[in-house]
Amino acid sequence: MSNTEMKYTKGQIDAAGIILIDPREDFEKYDQALQIINYWRALHSFPLNTFQKTLRRKAKLVDPQSLVAQRIKRLSSIDAKLSRFSPQMKLSQMQDIGGCRAVVSSVSEVEKLVEIYEKSDIKHKVGRKDNYISKPKDSGYRGIHVVYRYFSDRRKTFNGLKVEMQFRSQLQHAWATSVETVGTFTKQALKSSRGEADWLRFFALMSSEIAYREDRPLVPNTPSNRVERTNELHEYVEKLDVINRLHTFGRALTTLGPVNSSQNAHYFLLVLNPEANSVTVTSYKYHELEKASVDYLAAERSIGQTNTDAVLVSVESMESLRRAYPNYFLDTAVFIKMVEEAINQY
Repeated sequence: MSNTEMKYTKGQIDAAGIILIDPREDFEKYDQALQIINYWRALHSFPLNTFQKTLRRKAKLVDPQSLVAQRIKRLSSIDAKLSRFSPQMKLSQMQDIGGCRAVVSSVSEVEKLVEIYEKSDIKHKVGRKDNYISKPKDSGYRGIHVVYRYFSDRRKTFNGLKVEMQFRSQLQHAWATSVETVGTFTKQALKSSRGEADWLRFFALMSSEIAYREDRPLVPNTPSNRVERTNELHEYVEKLDVINRLHTFGRALTTLGPVNSSQNAHYFLLVLNPEANSVTVTSYKYHELEKASVDYLAAERSIGQTNTDAVLVSVESMESLRRAYPNYFLDTAVFIKMVEEAINQY
C-alpha cells in the first residue's frame, strides 16, 4: 500500500461500488469489483494508522485510561450505506471507510479532547464535524464525529483520503455497542435505525437517561420529565424482557475459537458467529496489512447470507480488544447495570 501511484481511478472505484449494490449475474465483474473495493479500503490503513497514533497520545493526556481503536469499514456496511444513499453517494466520496475512535471516561473529557484537536496545528484538513452530543440523533446515538482529509508532503498517494474520528464517553460506548449486540442476535439493523419499533424506542429512551446522567441534551421525542421517562422505559424493559435477554446474549459466547495472537500484533480480524456462539481472532503484524486485507475479504465472502460478522480492527493490545469491541464478545454487563439503575431509581 506504499505505492506512489493509485492502482485504480476514482471512476473505477465508484463503478465497483455500483456493482456491489447491484451485482446482477456477472460473477467475474462482481469478483473484480470486490478486489477494487478491498484495495480502496486497505489504502485507508496508512493514513488511519497515522491518525490513530496521534489520537492515542492526545487521548492519554485527557484520560490515562482512554481506549483508542481503528477499523476498516465492513463490506456489508459499505453496501448498506451506498444502497441507502444511492445514486447521490459514490464509493470514492464515502467519509468513513477508515474510522478511528477514542473512548474516554466522561462526556466532559470527550469535549476536552475534541477541543485539543481544534486548537492543535494539525495539517490535515477538517472536512466535516457532527456533534451528536449537543444534537443527539433520533435513534439515541451520541458522540462527536470529525472527518479529516489526510495531507502529507511525502505520502502524496494518500492525500485527500478521508478518516472519520469518533469521540465517545464510556456510557455512550456501552450504549452503542449494546445496540449492535441486540441487532446481531435479533437480526435487525438497529444501528441504522431499522428494526422493531419497540427496540428502537427502548434504546432512544435509554440514551436519554444516559444523557440526563451526563447533563447533556436529551434525545428528540423522549420525555423531558424523568419520572415519565423512567415509567415508559420500565414498560419497554418488561415488554421486551430486556434484562434477561441481555444476560442471555452475554452468556451466549461459549467458545473463543482459535486465537492467533502474535507478538507485536497490530491488526486483528474478528469473526463472530452468534449461531455457533463463537468468535475467532486472528492477529497480524504491521507489515502484514496486505495479508490481513485478503483474509478480511475472504472472511466476508464466506459469510454470505448468514448472521456471521467480520471486522478488521487495530488496538493497542489483546486486552484492549474486548473493551473496544464488546459487541463482538457479546459483553453487555456495563449496559445491563445502566438499565437496572435507570428503572430502579423510583
